[in-house]
This record gives sequence, C-alpha cells and structure tokens, in this order.
Amino acid sequence: MPSTTVFSRNTFSRDLTAGVVVFLVALPLCLGVALASNAPLFSGLVAGIVGGIVVGILSRSHSSVSGPAAGLTAIVAAQVTQLGSFQAFLLAVVVAGLMQIALGIARAGFIAAFFPSSVIKGLLAAIGVILILKQIPHALGHDTDPEGEMSFSQPDHENTLSEFAAMLGDLHPGAAVIGLLSIAVLVFWDKFKPLKKAIVPAPLIVVLLGVGIGRLFHILGGRWVIEGSHLVQVPVADSLATFCEFLQRPDFSQWNNPAIYTAGVTIAIVASLETLLNLEAVDKLDPHQRSSPPSRELVAQGIGNVVAGLIGGIPVTSVIVRSSVNINAGGRTKLATIIHGILILVCVMFLPVYLNMVPLSCLAAILLVTGLKLASPTLVKQMWSEGRYQFTPFVVTVASIVLTDLLIGILIGLAVSVAFILNSNLRRPLHRIVEKHLGGEVMHIELANQVSFFHKAALDRAFNEIPQGGHVLLDARNSVYIDPDILSLIREFKDKTWPVRGVRVSLRGFREKYKLQDDIQFVDYSTRELQGKLTPKQVLQILKEGNERFRTGRRLTRDFGRQIHAAAHGQHPLAVVLSCIDSRSPAELVFDLGLGDIFSVRIAGNVTSTNVLGSMEYGCAVAGARLILVMGHTHCGAVTAAVDLVCSNSNAEQATGCQHLEPIVRDIQQSIDPHQCRRLDQSSAHEKEAFVNAVARRNVSHTVKTILAQSQTIRDLAHSGRVAVVGAMYNIVSGDIDIFTDGDSPLDGEMRQESVLEVT
Repeated sequence: MPSTTVFSRNTFSRDLTAGVVVFLVALPLCLGVALASNAPLFSGLVAGIVGGIVVGILSRSHSSVSGPAAGLTAIVAAQVTQLGSFQAFLLAVVVAGLMQIALGIARAGFIAAFFPSSVIKGLLAAIGVILILKQIPHALGHDTDPEGEMSFSQPDHENTLSEFAAMLGDLHPGAAVIGLLSIAVLVFWDKFKPLKKAIVPAPLIVVLLGVGIGRLFHILGGRWVIEGSHLVQVPVADSLATFCEFLQRPDFSQWNNPAIYTAGVTIAIVASLETLLNLEAVDKLDPHQRSSPPSRELVAQGIGNVVAGLIGGIPVTSVIVRSSVNINAGGRTKLATIIHGILILVCVMFLPVYLNMVPLSCLAAILLVTGLKLASPTLVKQMWSEGRYQFTPFVVTVASIVLTDLLIGILIGLAVSVAFILNSNLRRPLHRIVEKHLGGEVMHIELANQVSFFHKAALDRAFNEIPQGGHVLLDARNSVYIDPDILSLIREFKDKTWPVRGVRVSLRGFREKYKLQDDIQFVDYSTRELQGKLTPKQVLQILKEGNERFRTGRRLTRDFGRQIHAAAHGQHPLAVVLSCIDSRSPAELVFDLGLGDIFSVRIAGNVTSTNVLGSMEYGCAVAGARLILVMGHTHCGAVTAAVDLVCSNSNAEQATGCQHLEPIVRDIQQSIDPHQCRRLDQSSAHEKEAFVNAVARRNVSHTVKTILAQSQTIRDLAHSGRVAVVGAMYNIVSGDIDIFTDGDSPLDGEMRQESVLEVT
C-alpha cells in the first residue's frame, strides 16, 4: 500500500482530535524524559516540537509519533556527564542525525531485523529498570544532591544506590504524597477499563492532580509547601525574541573531540534501532495495516535530530507510547502528529507559567510506571517460557546495561546471543539425512540458505564423520550465498581428502560462479548390474523401505534429468507391479521409486487377463524383473461396484453404461460370497467398508494364484527362484503397505509380516 499521506475533510476531524490527545500525553512525557536524562527541561519540549512538526512533515508513516524517548534517557544522561557540557552533547546529537540520514540514504532500514529479539527486549526491560531505580527518589521528593543540584546521571553501582541512601534523610512530605498518589492513579487507571478507554489520558490527569494538590499544600503552608526545587522550571518568555534566546546552540569548538563522534555513533545506533522497532510495532497496530518505509523514516529522524541538536533539543525517535495513543484516539494521517507538535510549541511559548506549577514528583511517577511496563513480570515470564536460548541473552542484556551503560550492555547481550547462535550452529547447523539408494547409502547434506563461516566447524565435523569408503551428497540448491571459506573447505575435501579415505563426493545445485559443477556419483536408479545382483527378497525389501520413506515424508533426492539420460539407453526394472487404476495409488510414488525402476501395469480392480499376463511375462523373462507384486487398495471403487452389483443381481453395463466393464466385475466377484449380501443389507457403513476391504484383499490373493496358474513362464521362473509373486494391500488413508504371501510363493517365511490393515 502506498505510503503517501492524503488529507481530507473526513480525516481532519479525527486527526485534530487525535493530535490534541497525543499532545496531552506527550507534554508531561517530554518534561519527564528530559528530567530523567539530566538535561534541561526546556530541551525535552524542544525535542517534542521537532519530533511533531519536522519529523511529522518528512516522515511517510501514517501513525508513528516522534519525540524524546525514555529509551534514550540513560544514554543522554551518561553522554552529558562524559562530554562535560550540554552544548557539547548537542553537537553529538547533530552528528548522530547526520549518520541517520546517511543510513537512510543507504537503505539501511533493514538492520533491525538482524538484532535478536532477546537483546532488544532486554534493552527495553533494562531501560525500564533504570527508570524505576532513578525515579523512585524523585517520586518521593528527593530532588537535590548535597551540592543542591538535580541529580539524574547515568545509573550505576554507585549513583543509584547512593541516591537511595541519601533519599532516606531527604524526603519532602508534600512531594512524596503527590508522587505516591500519582502512581496509584496511573495503576488504577490501567486496571479500570472505562478509564483506560477514556479520551482524557491518565498522564494529564496526574499532572492536573499534582498541580491542584501542590496549590493546596501552598495554602496549608509549613513543611508541606512544594518549593521551586521540586517543581518544573521552564524558562518564561515574554516575547518571541526572548523565546529564541532560550534555544541553546551546539559547541562547534568540540568538533575535533573524538568523544563527540563516539557519542554520536551511540545515539545514532540506539535511536535508529528504537525507531525501526517502534515503527514495525506501530504498523502492526494500525487498523488499516499500512506499511511505513523504514529507510525513509531514518532520513526523517536524522533530519529531526540535526534540527534538535542545532536548537537545543535532546534526541528524538519514534515513540510507541505516543504512537499507540494516536492510533487509539482515531488518528488517520500524519497530520495528527504535526498538530501535536504545534500544540506543544504554543504551550511552551504562551503557557510556561502553568508548566512551572507541575511538581517533579508527578512526572517521576509517570516515568516510574512507564518503567514498570517496560520491565513487567509478564515480559520476564514470557522470555522464561521461550527457553534458555532466549532467556539467557535477555537477562544478561538487562544486567549488563543496568550495571555498566547502554552501549556496553547491548554489546555484551549481542555477544551472548551470538555465542548461543554459534553453539546451535555447531550442534545442528546442517540438515543431514542418510539415504539408502539402490547403489548404497549416501549421506545427504543440505546446505542452508545462507552458509557463513559460522557453519565451517560443523561442516568440517560432518566430513570427518563420514566412514571410510562412504558417500556424501552436498546439496546447495537452496543456498543463496556460500562463504568463500566454506567453498575452500569443500574443494579441499573433494580434491585431497576423499581420495585418501575412499570417500566419494557428489555435488548438486552449486551456482556457476562457485566453479563446482554438478557431479552425481551414486546410483539412484536400476541398472543391469544392480538388477543381476538382487534377489526377489531384496527387491521386496527395497519396496518396503521405499514405502516407509513415502509414508514418513522422507523421500530420496533424485536427479530425474540424469535418469532420463540413463534410461534412454535401456531399461532394467526391478519389479512388475500390477495395481488398480485408482488415482490415489500410483506405484512409483507409493514405493518412492525412480524412473525405470519398475514396470507398472494398471487396470481397474487389479485383475489379470491374457494381455496383462503377456506384459508381466515380458517384464520378467525378457527385461529381467525379479518380482511381481499385485497391489490392491482400500476403498476400491471397482471392488465396491462389484459388491453392489452382486448383491443387487444387476448387470454392470445396465448399472453403469460401461460396455466392457462386465469382465472385470466378474473377476472381482469370484472373491465375494453371495450369501453374505443379505447380512450386508443390515450392516452399518463401517461394517460395509470393512467387508469391501476384505473382498479387495481376497481379490489380490485370487489374482496372485491366477497368475501362477495361467502362466507357465512365470510359474517356471518362480519355481527356479528367479521371480517371486506376492500380494499387497495399500491403505489410502495411512499410506501403509501390507505385503503378504499365500504359501505358493517361493519366498520363505521371513517375508511374511503381520497385516496392518484390519479386515473382516
């Protein structure tokens, strides 16, 4: 679906409503994210304006809303501290934006797909843990450090724990009441469905409640009064010129500082990943299921971050909270996100006095509850249920980010995830099947779609496990890319190793550029040499094994083009199969056979005649087949018709209009007891089905005896042991073959087996 945005009267009212709702949610979040990032509160509002207006205009996403994200709070706080000033950090934001533009132009929007979901979920959960740890003190009114300045630096094993210790001796009762009450409202709001679906968002209610209680405490006086250090402090502009003075500029004198570019890379990577992941999630939430171009979104976000860095804003990304609110509020086009940005701008320019009435503790409560959603017990339980390959990288990522920093934590999580991937590739990276072809066993190795150097160790181990004198087939038909190291390993094994160990190597499906031609060295079809070596018992065993492969879905890999060429110079079938014409019982498929492996004679009801006998005599006496197999099947239409006709005393031609069907019906009816027809009239459908299947089995036995009785040629071959004649019943429901003998066949008792078909 095209990603262009179309504005119309029908969508404007919905977009206007959605834009207002998103604005009400975004305003406290902009302040809260800046607060948690150890950045000026004004910079969070600037980022909200840029994310709404600039990114909103450039993006081709219909529903995504951009702004300062909680996912970047740890990075912003750490980099502001490390770079020494907020102005230097703004230069890093500009660098990050330029990198995002370059990534978008290079169409790198696909990169998010290569990050394991366990690491991404660990990243989000770790951000949630950081938000919880950092906002608990501020939710209880601990907003100053010993020097009197606000402390929102990167959480670590010193800062976070020391804040908790200091918090116990520095709690503000008024701010704490507002913080705890705000948390209770937010939790209750999500639990109560009518409130959860209300147009007025919970964060706005919390902010208004905080302002109202703060005014009440001001009237009460005393230690309950919330002073300026516990309130939002947005600069108040009395004119546009004054407003512009509040916008900070990057410190371009730091352009040669390597730390600027390290920070820029960190911001670009994390902001891009968060944007791409949120974009995918938002598209899934979109009721119209529209898709957003990810590379275009990177360009839009990059330009937004360049603008934000130039005018004093913290980094922006696509934000799932605001985007989901936009969708739930009925937003149809990107006009909704533009409207929300304009409203933030108006509020900052004309209503800053009211913003400065907002207690910091209620903003901390909003971020704390956001952290609880990101690091929810439900997420931990879900990751645990997905097994150690998902849970271990997830836990390691969370712990590493909380104890170190976000970038190092992600790298550690990726390293653990890659280690699990390597371990999995080492144990089960290749699909290996031992195939029993007519010429012997072949180790069939199917290469993956992408064969990288990760597979080298596993492939080398598979080569070493091939026994002396064995045979291996390397199948690359499904491979799009094969690493040069893998190709070198294959060539070395084929040209140097296998002659010493006597291992034959067959190749199939390698692309022309790899310079490995198709070379099939094993025999997967019947030849004169094989035909002469096999006994009737061995041929029957081949048919049994073929049926087992057919039934279990493990059919042999065959090169039919090669078989066509080989069969053009003569045929050497192993068996003659007399089967019914029923379309559900093709002998070549049922026994998993190749081209030229059998003579197939098909006639309704698998009955015999002089023509059929002549064909079978030729197949055995002249062509050299070692086995004659008469194959009936369950639910046979010809047998069912024969039963119905004998029980109704009807003629085949009269009943069906088929002129030449009567001889076939009469042959089948020799296996039917007419006296059972009266009992059959009173039988259930299941009992009639069992009776028809029993007749089909007796018909097979009758045909076997008829062949031996009427063909002197076949009888002599059978007595000499050169040919065996056996019967079989094929179950069209299960795919099983039941092969049986009746005592007149030269096959000994070892070939008998219990029937898998219940007949009565």
